[in-house]
Amino acid sequence: MAMTMQGEVTLPAERARVWAALNDPEVLKACIPGCQELEKVSDTEFAAVAKLAVGPVKATFKGNVILSDIDAPNGYTITGEGQGGVAGFAKGGAKVRLAEAEGGTQLSYDVEAQVGGKIAQLGGRLINGVAKKYADQFFGNFAKLLAPAENAA
Repeated sequence: MAMTMQGEVTLPAERARVWAALNDPEVLKACIPGCQELEKVSDTEFAAVAKLAVGPVKATFKGNVILSDIDAPNGYTITGEGQGGVAGFAKGGAKVRLAEAEGGTQLSYDVEAQVGGKIAQLGGRLINGVAKKYADQFFGNFAKLLAPAENAA
């Protein structure tokens, strides 16, 4: 089952800082919902473990993430594939673009993904809703992490 999703978010940080954060495994691990492990294997590859729930199906997915079409600090393509045992699999990619924006940096993304197994049987409406929820959580966490710290009085 295929799905697509697009979006954009304005982040409260300069583009160089956003770019650095998008390439930092500790930052990404802290922002990705359900992420248990994210290890940098090379300059362009990560190994990941994430525990996710899609409706009644809960699974731990193990997989790889690869960065390509790298155009620092303007964007890249991120592709990944994960196996969740009997729950199924997920694979796909996203084109991520960064641009200057008032008050920070605008991040735009276009996602294409495929899911199979038990997860695919749940139906597109539920899967798309969960994917949007996870994307919103990621960008909410990412924006909070990039927000300037409040000055202590």
